[in-house]
Amino acid sequence: MKKKEIEYFKNLLSNRLEELVSHGDNTVSGMTEPRENFPDPTDRAALETDRNFMLRIRDREHKLIKKVKKALDRIDKGTFGLCESCGEPISSQRLKARPVTTQCIECKTREEAQEKALGL
Repeated sequence: MKKKEIEYFKNLLSNRLEELVSHGDNTVSGMTEPRENFPDPTDRAALETDRNFMLRIRDREHKLIKKVKKALDRIDKGTFGLCESCGEPISSQRLKARPVTTQCIECKTREEAQEKALGL
C-alpha cells in the first residue's frame, strides 16, 4: 500500500476514534447529571427505555473503538491492509467501506458461509 493511502486511513481512523470517544464522554456526563423525577410510571419507563437504548449504542461504539485502535496498531506495525487469513492485500475499496476490517472479501465471505452452515 502506498504511503499516501496509509496516511489517508490513519487520519480517517484517528478522526473516527476521537469522534467515538467524545460520544462516550457525553453519555457518561449525561447520565451522571440529576434527572427529573417522573411520578408517572409510563414516563419513567420511557426514560429507562431511552437510557437502555443509549447504553446499547455506546456498547457497540466501545467495541468499534477497540477495532479502530487495533487498526491503528496494524498501521504502525505495517500490516494494515493485509488479510489476516490469507495474507493477501485487502482491496482499497473494501478498506474505504470498512477501514477496521481484517479480512479480504473472499475470506470474509467464506467465513460467513461457514458460520451460516453451522447455524451460528
